Amino acid sequence: MQACGMGHVAAVIAAAGRGTRMDLDINKQYIEIQGVPILAMAIGKFEDCSLIDEIVVVAGKGEIDYCRKNVIERFGFTKVRSVTEGGDSRQRSVYNGLKQVSPGCGIVLIHDGARPFVSTGSIIECIEAASTYGAACVAVPVKDTIKESDADGFVSKTLDRSSLWQIQTPQAFAYEMIMDVHSRAARDMFEATDDAMLAEKYGYRVRLVMGGYSNIKVTTKEDLVFAEALFRQQHGN
Repeated sequence: MQACGMGHVAAVIAAAGRGTRMDLDINKQYIEIQGVPILAMAIGKFEDCSLIDEIVVVAGKGEIDYCRKNVIERFGFTKVRSVTEGGDSRQRSVYNGLKQVSPGCGIVLIHDGARPFVSTGSIIECIEAASTYGAACVAVPVKDTIKESDADGFVSKTLDRSSLWQIQTPQAFAYEMIMDVHSRAARDMFEATDDAMLAEKYGYRVRLVMGGYSNIKVTTKEDLVFAEALFRQQHGN
């Protein structure tokens, strides 16, 4: 157990991805669902959480002014401390955001700007787990049977799904620890698929926190259809 206490809590919202799979003229974070940009929906969940003290948004190159005007100012977010430019990978973008967090931060959450339906409960539980264990991530048990393939595209193994989890965000960490593993990864030129993987790489245990299947990441046009349905379900037609 790596208890670190809660203290000042910050959230870094990663919104620098290009969203090429969406095949649209606008980056996926700025697509509107019922008149609200996906990124604004995601930021709003952290803005409204009483445990969050500040928010740092990481925008794509050349999009800082657009993000400020069309998301931060338009929706009056008061907890957003800064909007900073992303790097050439998600990992570098998150590292840029972490560097903008206020000194003395205790816990920092990292969240995908394209996940607009995260629940307040998941945010709070992630913070509490990180304050106790040092690292935590929201996840859900996999529903489908998962198979591993060989190099020729044939099934080589069927994995035991009872121990498999689909990882989501937010992921929460003791601030000094996540800064340490990001700096070490940059030095070692190690690229991970998420921040929890960096913690694992350098010997930290990550606590799983039960999330929700509605906490989708909007990546494809099919996801956008699902997102529209979720919005109508949650807010009415």
